[in-house]
Amino acid sequence: MINQEIANILYDIAYYLEMEGVPFKPYAYEKAAITLENLEEGVDKIYLRGGLKALEEIPGIGKSIAQKIEEYIKTGKIKYYEEFKKKVPVKIDELTAVEGVGPKMVKVLYQKLGIRDLKDLERAAKEGKIRNLPGFGEKTEKNILQGIRFLKKSGGRFLLGEVLPIVREITSILSKLKEVERIDVAGSLRRRKETIGDVDLLVIAKDAEKVMDVFVNLPGVTKVWGKGKTRSSIRLEQGIDVDLRVVPKKCYGSALQYFTGSKEHNIATRKIAIDKGLKLNEYGLFKGKKMIAGKTEEEIYKALGMEWIPPEMREDRGEIEAALAGRLPKVIGYDSVKGDLHCHIKWRGRDGGANTIEEMVEMAREIGHKYLGIASHTKALKIEHGLNEKELRERDKEIEKLNSKFKIQNLEFTILRGCEANILKDGSIDIKDEALKKLDYAIAGIHSHFKMSKREMTERIIKAMKNPYINIISHPTGRILKRRDEYQIDFDKILRAAKVTGTVLEINSFPERLDLNDIHIRRAKEEGVKMIINTDAHQRDQLRYIEFGIAQARRGWAEVKDIVNCWPLSKMLEFFNKKSKRSHLKS
Repeated sequence: MINQEIANILYDIAYYLEMEGVPFKPYAYEKAAITLENLEEGVDKIYLRGGLKALEEIPGIGKSIAQKIEEYIKTGKIKYYEEFKKKVPVKIDELTAVEGVGPKMVKVLYQKLGIRDLKDLERAAKEGKIRNLPGFGEKTEKNILQGIRFLKKSGGRFLLGEVLPIVREITSILSKLKEVERIDVAGSLRRRKETIGDVDLLVIAKDAEKVMDVFVNLPGVTKVWGKGKTRSSIRLEQGIDVDLRVVPKKCYGSALQYFTGSKEHNIATRKIAIDKGLKLNEYGLFKGKKMIAGKTEEEIYKALGMEWIPPEMREDRGEIEAALAGRLPKVIGYDSVKGDLHCHIKWRGRDGGANTIEEMVEMAREIGHKYLGIASHTKALKIEHGLNEKELRERDKEIEKLNSKFKIQNLEFTILRGCEANILKDGSIDIKDEALKKLDYAIAGIHSHFKMSKREMTERIIKAMKNPYINIISHPTGRILKRRDEYQIDFDKILRAAKVTGTVLEINSFPERLDLNDIHIRRAKEEGVKMIINTDAHQRDQLRYIEFGIAQARRGWAEVKDIVNCWPLSKMLEFFNKKSKRSHLKS
């Protein structure tokens, strides 16, 4: 938890530096924050073991930032950060959470209007005060109000990627107690929703009172809402509420089914039970007073005449009917993905990654991947120091040497040569076709000009799809969860173009993106459009994000046939090559 505390401060420092117009440094602090968020070990433990030198050895942490981490570990504060806060006393993370409000704008709003927080910002925008500031205008004011509305709509919820590691820590502690026979996560977290409101845990315990004592005294608990013999509720320092229920073994399955939800799914299953003359609740499935099922979820669904339904699919979107008919799709497993084609590296100070190719490969192999694609940013994305055509060729020589080395060592692993090119405003690609042609695959994504009209943005993406050397469209709808809504696009037109051109749509696993969403995945599957699950990793630990993309694909009913990186490598590359061999692609 200390890692996240320091990461939040580093993010704020990056904002303050950007506010001051300082070049390069903001990016270094942001990268360091991302690194800390993804470390599996607490920096306090790393420091205790090896001091300042051990902190400096963490990828993406330089000497200056390491010293600030050391200062926080020792004192609980960072003087450099406190000085910024005194100079511009604003809630910078709160204000910059509004789409379109950057650090420099925050400084102007504070200096000219005294705006310190979201409440001040909304009041000023509603009163028409922002439009009169130099360089702002009525359109900016309107966009700010729209951004605040979006923020409120998504507020009070936490990203799946934020919550899951914390809950895994809790379940790990509780599962080690001799009194605990079984523990499960329920609710929206078990269904792997993109954002989580609160957390439900169920346990079978021999001594419920002992378990509750440990639960309410967990590290990071800031408030105990209630403590009872069979149920307790706590709030963690991150603001997440967690409920723990102790359930008898005989009705554990029915309780797990009930508390997993969704509400709509449960209403539908209870109706089926009623139609069969039965009663279903969290205590079991009953015929009159006799309990006929309840120990496991499987026996509940079986007694209702259904196949067991994976939790990710339980949204009452047709899964009930499919389960009754015995036609549930065999959704991909968490071990189905064979490789990741969207990661960035540290290469001669370019591409924006924190790790070398070798370090990324080491992690990919640890995860169990059979291949890894290096999708370096290209030249138009200057903030990430994107590679030009010549640099791509030089990088590829290094990849080829590593592949030769693997072959000699009889390692069954392949590094693929790729890129994440930029779709420019007119739909063209920022790298020449001659360079794209020499790669194993090419991804293209939008990284600028987000506020185009629906028609313009749709045409822009379709034009990129028509390029015979672009195989994948990254984060296709452009959303950032809790920060930015999707682009305005005609998704049906995008799907039709993807199918005609043979272009793959990405399911981006990065917790802030999870783009495509589950509904879009389902639509793509129905239209026969192929997809790929990638992490967009900028450092090695982020390769583990792949599970979030897999969960998203399962929520969208995706099967192995739908996801190209669930296929053998040769089959996937053959699919990519088919596109480049076509001529006169139809729109």
